[in-house]
Amino acid sequence: MKELLERKKGLHRRILIVDDEFIEREMLGEMLSGLYEIIYAENGAVALNITKTQRENISLIILDLHMPELDGVSLLKIIRTDSELRRIPVIVLTSEKGSEVECLQMGAADFITKPYDAPEVVRARVARSIELAEDSVIIHETERDILTGLFNKEFFFEYGKRLNKQNNIPMDALVIDINHFHIVNELYGRAYGNIILQRLGNNIHDLVRRTGGLACRSENDSFYIYIPHDDELEKKLPQFIEKISEVFSEHKISIRIGIYSDDGNDLDIERHFDYAKRASQSIRNKYTTSFNFYDSEFHKKELFAERLINEMDKALTDKQFKVFYQPKYNITGDVPKLVSAEALIRWDHPEYGMISPGLFIPLFEHNGLIHKLDMYVWNEAAGQIRKWREMFGLTLPVSVNVSRVDVFDPTLLDQLDSIVSKNSVSSEDLMLEITETAYTDDSDKFNEIIFGLRNKGFKIEMDDFGSGYSSLNVVTSLDIDVLKLDMQFIKNICSDTKNSKLVSIMIDIARLLEVPVVAEGVETREQMLLLKEIGCDIVQGYYFSKPLPVDEFEALIKKEIQGE
Repeated sequence: MKELLERKKGLHRRILIVDDEFIEREMLGEMLSGLYEIIYAENGAVALNITKTQRENISLIILDLHMPELDGVSLLKIIRTDSELRRIPVIVLTSEKGSEVECLQMGAADFITKPYDAPEVVRARVARSIELAEDSVIIHETERDILTGLFNKEFFFEYGKRLNKQNNIPMDALVIDINHFHIVNELYGRAYGNIILQRLGNNIHDLVRRTGGLACRSENDSFYIYIPHDDELEKKLPQFIEKISEVFSEHKISIRIGIYSDDGNDLDIERHFDYAKRASQSIRNKYTTSFNFYDSEFHKKELFAERLINEMDKALTDKQFKVFYQPKYNITGDVPKLVSAEALIRWDHPEYGMISPGLFIPLFEHNGLIHKLDMYVWNEAAGQIRKWREMFGLTLPVSVNVSRVDVFDPTLLDQLDSIVSKNSVSSEDLMLEITETAYTDDSDKFNEIIFGLRNKGFKIEMDDFGSGYSSLNVVTSLDIDVLKLDMQFIKNICSDTKNSKLVSIMIDIARLLEVPVVAEGVETREQMLLLKEIGCDIVQGYYFSKPLPVDEFEALIKKEIQGE
C-alpha cells in the first residue's frame, strides 16, 4: 500500500515491453523512457520469467501478440489467471481488430495499434492504464482484510446489500467464531494464531467459491459468510466443520457457527448477522454442540428474556420476587438443630407463574441487573431476621448471595452497612455467600474487600467450594468464616468412595482454616450420617426441608422451639 501511494506521488514506474521485433521495442521504449523505467523482453517465455521474478516492481506490461516460443495471447492468459500476477495491467500491441476485442475480453487493460499513434496518445493510454490498475489495487487493499484476503466488515455489508438487490433470492447468514482464540495466541504465539486465521480464511474462500456469495473477517476471530439459502445446510455443516478441524489437527482448536436462514421477513442484512451472532454466542461454552440456528424458538426465548429484563424493576416494586428460606441444621450433637437459613429468590410472575431462578439469575448476571436483585434480597432477609427476633425471641442468621458484580462495587460496604442499620440487626446475622470462582478474579483486590467486610462484622461464606479452580494457597490465604461444599460432591458421597474421600479432605482443609463446613444438597439420612461421621458441621437440603416461603418457615421455627 505504501509503495503504491509513493508511486502515485510521482516516483518512476517500471514498464516491461515485450516484442520480438527489436526496432518496435526500441521505438516504443523511446516514447516512454523519459517518464518510466523501461525493461525489454524479446518473447513471451523471457517476459514470463521477468514478470515472475520482478512482479512487485512491474507497473505495466506492453505485450505484442505475435511472438515465437510463447505468444502474447498465451502469456496474457497466464498473467490473468495467476493470483500474484493478475494485478499487473497489460496493454496489447496489435493491428488486428478481432484480436483487440479478444484480448479486452480476456482482461487486457487497453491496446495500442501498430503502427503507433502519436507519442502523446501512447503516453496517455499507458498513464491511464497504470493509474486505473493502481487505484484498483488500493481499493482492493482497502476493502480486504490483509491477513485472510476476505472482505472487511464495512465493504462486506455494502456488497451484501447490492447482492440482495441484484439477485433477490433467499440467503443464509453464517457467523463462525473460534473458541477461546485468545488462549491460542497466548499458548502458541500470535504468529501461529495468524496461521490459524489464514487457514480458516482459505476454507471460507473455498466455501464461497463453491456456493456463491460473500465472506468477511468481521473481528479478530470472527467471520461472516453470506451464501444462497440451502435446505440441506444443516446436514452439510458437520462435514464443513470436520474439514476445518483437520486444518487445526496440531492442536485442539474448535469453532462454533451461528446460522440465520432467510425466512422472507425482509430484514436487513445487518439484522441477519445479529441473529446469527446470537446463535453462535448461545453455544459459547457448549462443547458438545458446534452450530446453532437462530429460529422461531430461539427468537421466542430471546423475547421472553427481553421481557424479563424490561419487567424487572416493576417486579421489584410490586414485590413479585419472593424470598424463600432453606433451613440449615447443625448435626454435631445428638439431635440436629436449626441454626440458620439461606435466602433463595423466586419470581412469582403475574402471567407466567413461578419462574425458575435458573432462567432469570444467569440473565441478570450477564447484564449486571443482578445487583438490584441482590439488594432486594438483602433488605428482605435483614427485615425477616428482625421480625423473627420480635416474634420468637431468637436470632436466626440468614445467608445471602453476593455476586461478582456486587463484590467489586465500591459502595458494597456502605450498602450492606445501611441495610443492617435500617433493620436493626447485627452484621453477623447477615452472612455473605460468595462463590469460589469469584475469588480468583483479582485476589489482592478481593482480599482488600473481604477484609473491609469482616472488619465491619460480616461473616463470609465461600460458596460452592470445590467447583472452581482455587489453589490451596489461595484458599488458605483468604479470610473466610465458613466453607460451603458444592452439592455435586454430596450427590454420590455414599456410593462413590473417591467422592467421600474428597469431601473428607475438604473438611480437613476447613479444620486447618478453623472454620465450620456447610454441606448443601443433602437428600438422604445416609448422606447426613456419613457427613456427620467425617466431621461436617452443618447441612442443608431436602432431607430436612426444601426452600420454604416465609409462613411455612415460621411454622418450622415454631416446631423447633417446641422441640417437636
